[in-house]
Amino acid sequence: MGTLLSVYPWRLAPDGLATRRQLRAAGLRPGGQDVVAQLERPRYRRSPLIAFLYRIELALPVRPMTEAKAVALAKANAARRTCPTCRRDAGYVIPASLGACVPCAYPEEQRAA
Repeated sequence: MGTLLSVYPWRLAPDGLATRRQLRAAGLRPGGQDVVAQLERPRYRRSPLIAFLYRIELALPVRPMTEAKAVALAKANAARRTCPTCRRDAGYVIPASLGACVPCAYPEEQRAA
């Protein structure tokens, strides 16, 4: 059975605890440690937003980007910008709702302009 976590209201966490985003902004990562507490932000007519908290003193530095990871990330981003219809780099991330660059998704509007 899991342990009960301390629950704090939004913006009232004690010093020494941080969310993943706060750790990342400080150049840290949780490093395998367990969640020690949680924040709850109430919302109108919905369940509250929850953020898990980690101990800052147990956090580890973020691992540096390797050359292989940088190359893989560049390839992935290039694939997101490449139109599957015309095979050109659109210069922006192709929206999933369109599935193609704007000229390919709306060819009749491009001819009229």
